Amino acid sequence: MSKSNNRRSSNWYGKMDKDGFIHRSWMKSQGLPDHVFDGRPIIGICNTWSELTPCNAGLKNLAEGVKRGVWEAGGVPLEFPVMSLGETQMKPTAMLFRNLLSMDVEESIRAYGMDGVVLLGGCDKTTPGQLMGAASVDLPTIVVSAGPMLNGKYKGKDIGSGTDVWRFSEEVRAGDMTLKEFMAAETGMSRSSGVCMTMGTASTMASLVEGMGLSLPTNAALPAVDARRMTLAHLSGKRIVEMVEEELNLSKVITKESFQNAITLNSAIGGSTNSVIHLLALAGRSEIDLNLDDFEKGADIPLLVNCMPSGEFLMEDFCYAGGIPAVMKQIKSFIKPANTILNKDITHYFDQAEILNEDVIRTIEKPLKSSAGIKVLRGNLAPNGAIIKPAAASEELLNHEGIAYVFEDIEELKENIDKPDLPVTKDSILVLKGCGPKGYPGMPEVGNMPMPRVLVEKGVRDMIRISDARMSGTAYGTIVLHVAPEANVGGPISIVETGDRIRVDALNGVLELLVPETEIKERLKAKKQPEVNYSRGYAKLYIETVLQADKGADLDFLVGKDTRLPNRESH
Repeated sequence: MSKSNNRRSSNWYGKMDKDGFIHRSWMKSQGLPDHVFDGRPIIGICNTWSELTPCNAGLKNLAEGVKRGVWEAGGVPLEFPVMSLGETQMKPTAMLFRNLLSMDVEESIRAYGMDGVVLLGGCDKTTPGQLMGAASVDLPTIVVSAGPMLNGKYKGKDIGSGTDVWRFSEEVRAGDMTLKEFMAAETGMSRSSGVCMTMGTASTMASLVEGMGLSLPTNAALPAVDARRMTLAHLSGKRIVEMVEEELNLSKVITKESFQNAITLNSAIGGSTNSVIHLLALAGRSEIDLNLDDFEKGADIPLLVNCMPSGEFLMEDFCYAGGIPAVMKQIKSFIKPANTILNKDITHYFDQAEILNEDVIRTIEKPLKSSAGIKVLRGNLAPNGAIIKPAAASEELLNHEGIAYVFEDIEELKENIDKPDLPVTKDSILVLKGCGPKGYPGMPEVGNMPMPRVLVEKGVRDMIRISDARMSGTAYGTIVLHVAPEANVGGPISIVETGDRIRVDALNGVLELLVPETEIKERLKAKKQPEVNYSRGYAKLYIETVLQADKGADLDFLVGKDTRLPNRESH
């Protein structure tokens, strides 16, 4: 292979000296023969498999598929583990550790002698965390996702991850569902390995990765247990070797246009609000100028995918209806030219696609909603922006003025939300503080606050809720999120008081605290920030260096990339 001597791995395995001896000899302890070190591409398989991350349970098997493809194409596959982030299992929130995973990925890729990398991820934060780390080193890179689990089942009907959890929980609180029924539904919710089968954050990010050309076509929607996912893993292993030969680094695939396509696609699929913060962070690592204003440009894209939480179907149905290629075919007039891991324009991903079920994927002429993108809100309550997902909101609340009821932190909310005499009405606006990147810490998915019991019992199922937190991609409601600056850095949300009036005009992008500016300044001057409860370890580092939501909540010293080879040997 003509380029073998110039490969990155030759700095480890191509040396005919003591250092080369050490690198090769210890690898041979695993049974690798001499000839695999003849200059052929070394492919790292970056695996987030863990039994503590049930969404990623299938990645152990998928890694074997990738290896088959790498061997077939003449490469050498070497699997390595990185931190696994189980959204449903980690406390205080998996988001606290997304940046730590990115550091693990980045430093593992940099320190080891690989020429290309396959990222095996799935659960919410693993995909963006892995891509952020990979972008900072900039090798040829392919994503292979875990895939969604099978549709949930309860009483002969489909139920969706997260979305129906929130719904059932409110029904129990209202007395419309027994605790026994609730527990029975639990058993039928998660029937296989894989990520949430709703269009939550995991499936959203897999969809956007496909739409950015960072995975092979159909990667996003194939169920985790579908044999075709193993086929896709095999083909991805084969393709990564070809990418090394072509010197097709990640920076030659990720462009401003591919981010713009991701924003457009997110609108069409009714994707998670969490995509905003992940795309901003990935853009920062990729040294591409992306900000909240760019997300506004996707606000008028029609909603075509009828999947929970914005619709009624699930990812298994979406797959069989045509998946991401069918959606992109419908919005092709909005898609910008952009390279892909195939080294072909993104149009090759969908030029032959068709919709196979128009109940699940609508045509652009007959959308589910005429506009469904993320709306950015600004005003004196969110000078640096906040976001709302109109497709998951109640239309009548998108332009609303009401009286605030404030919870200073999550503990106060939990203590008071079920009080029978809580002084709120359906027109009230709930405000939750202290849940931003620094405040929680980690910016948890608590923005979809539970409805006050006093209203639930009256049949109320939605009201405006505002916070500096995030919400699950599976959640729904008229919820204003990612308020920046957050309360714990002295943002205006920190001085909102119960009884203040707030105006939300989502269509015109307005979020205003209707308090005189002089009073706002006086309150801000008098406000004392809460003490930091973390004095050691990664949490301390995170709090000291994390950026705000409008910057992607990355750590400030991780923005950008460093593509230099390690210049010193270990011995």
